[in-house]
Amino acid sequence: MSLKFKKTESGIINNKRVEILKKVTIFSEVKRKVLEDIASSLVSVTIEKGNPVFQKNDQLKAMYIIESGNVKVHDGDHIFTTLGANEFFGEYSLIDSSARSATVTATENSELLRLDQSVFNRIIDSDVKVAKGVLKALIKRLRNSNILEENLTQKSIQIEKQKNTLEKNKNDLEDLNATKDKFFTIIAHDLKNPFNTVIGLSELLMQRYDSYDKEKIKNFIENIYTFSKNAYNLLENLLQWAKSQTGRIDIQIEKTDIFELVNENINLLKGKAESKNIKLISTVDIGTNAFIDKNMIKTVIRNLISNAIKYTPKGGEVGVESSTDNDFVYITIYDTGVGIPEENLKKIFRIDSHISTEGTDNESGTGLGLIITQEFIHKNGGEISVSSKEGEGSKFTIKLPAYKS
Repeated sequence: MSLKFKKTESGIINNKRVEILKKVTIFSEVKRKVLEDIASSLVSVTIEKGNPVFQKNDQLKAMYIIESGNVKVHDGDHIFTTLGANEFFGEYSLIDSSARSATVTATENSELLRLDQSVFNRIIDSDVKVAKGVLKALIKRLRNSNILEENLTQKSIQIEKQKNTLEKNKNDLEDLNATKDKFFTIIAHDLKNPFNTVIGLSELLMQRYDSYDKEKIKNFIENIYTFSKNAYNLLENLLQWAKSQTGRIDIQIEKTDIFELVNENINLLKGKAESKNIKLISTVDIGTNAFIDKNMIKTVIRNLISNAIKYTPKGGEVGVESSTDNDFVYITIYDTGVGIPEENLKKIFRIDSHISTEGTDNESGTGLGLIITQEFIHKNGGEISVSSKEGEGSKFTIKLPAYKS
């Protein structure tokens, strides 16, 4: 480091320095005689560009006034401020010689005037206004520091908000990408296959109709019906799902009797249950009223009962029960079916996890039903939970807002 010191010649009052001191807020109210005393006590310091005036953690007992040039106050690469001619730094050292909290480095060749603590102590004994000036300067620095800190805090809050927004956008994009992948997978595989089968069977029937007996023809027609129905159900699920993704489903919240919704779905799915000799029961009480969109929750209950029948072997049981409290209605659909593997329990409501298991009678599935179910429940201000154990059945519980008269 290259610091060069020069003292004023004895008995010579440096008028130029007095004029500089007048521009320094610390000394703005000090009498000229005192300014002359201070001016004669200043030490000239020449510092070359790139050299530090002092380093962070140095012990100092002096302040500096910039006669010419420019310096930066910094901590490593972070610059707190820059100072030019007639500005000052290190004034706190006049009253406290503790370690410095930052480094000051010349950004161009600079001429500084140094006022030592010992000189300052002598001067304030003769003029209290000098001490007041230092206090004013320190208060101003603290105020500026507080403003800077407030600005930094606001910037930090903005950055955190932007970070959260970016994170949310990232998650939304990942969900959208997973949705897109799921959509194309279903179209490319799950929807294409049944149509290929229907087309193939129809073509055979059309070309060889005269060579088949009635039993064979009936078998072909039954298969065409089954695959067509599966394709239709899948297409219906896709349309419902697409509407939910684009926000095109109109929600009409109203008082709805859960007893009626459950019974409608039981009557609709009764034939499916009977074909597997499954006991289908409901203990939901009349007047179990929820404040929901009737059509959405009807779809939810239908999906859950249909799934329960699909994964319950012949001779099993599927049931619906309910309970209420002051704020919510709880609907539970249970079965004595095959259950869900523990590793799949956390994935069954996720669009990016393609979980589609055949039923106990080889019934096909898309993995979309439970995803639509969860979305519809959330749109109605509700929640869904599941408990299951392989070989012991499953239990899905829906929590919905109760109707309050």
